[in-house]
Amino acid sequence: MSDWGQLAPVLLLSFQQTIYLVAWTMLIAGGLGLAIGVALHTTRRGGLLPNPVVFQLLNVLVNIVRPIPFIIFITAIGPLTLAVMGTTIGTRSVLFPMSAMAAFVIGRIVEQNLVGVDPGVIEAARAMGASKPRIILTVLIPEALGALVLGYTFIFVAVVDMSAMAGYVGGGGLGNFAISYGYQQFNWPVTLVTVVIIIVIVQAAQLIGNRLARRALHR
Repeated sequence: MSDWGQLAPVLLLSFQQTIYLVAWTMLIAGGLGLAIGVALHTTRRGGLLPNPVVFQLLNVLVNIVRPIPFIIFITAIGPLTLAVMGTTIGTRSVLFPMSAMAAFVIGRIVEQNLVGVDPGVIEAARAMGASKPRIILTVLIPEALGALVLGYTFIFVAVVDMSAMAGYVGGGGLGNFAISYGYQQFNWPVTLVTVVIIIVIVQAAQLIGNRLARRALHR
C-alpha cells in the first residue's frame, strides 16, 4: 500500500520541478529555436538573407543534435553543462541540456513551417518597400503563426518527455518520483498516478495549443 500522507508532499514538489523545467525550457528554447528557424529559412538559397556558410553551419548542427536520444545527450554535454551551470546534478542544471536540444528541434520545426508561407506574400511586401527585418516580423512569422503554434505544442509534449528522463540523472521532477518511489520500490500505484498527471499536463497543453492555432488561422 502507498503511504500518500508521506508521498503527497514529495509528489507536489516533483510536480513543481517538472513545471519549472518545462516552463523555462519552453521560454529559453522557444526564443532560441525561433531565431535558429528564421536564420535557417532566410539564409538558404533564395531566402531574404542568403548566406550559404551560415545556413550550412546551422543545418549541420541541427542534423547532429536532433537524432541523439536525450538521455545520451545529457551525458554527452556533461562537461559543457558543468562549465555553464557549475554542476551537472539537480533540477536547475538539467535546464541547459533540455534547452539546448529543444532549441535545435524547434529551429527545424520553425524552418519547415516558414517554408510553407506563400512566397507571393513576401514578394508583395518587398515590392511595397518593406525592409527585410520588417518582412520577417510582420509578414513571414505572422503568416505561419497557426502552424508554429501547433509546432510549439508538439515540442511542449517532447519537453515534458525530456523532463521525465531527466530524473535518471538527478534532475528531479515527476520522472524521478516515478522511478524512485514507484519503479524501484515496485509501487505500481505511484507510477500510475505519475503517468496520469503527465497525461493531464499533455492533454491540457494540446487543448490550449489547438485553440490558439485555430485563432491564429482565423485571425
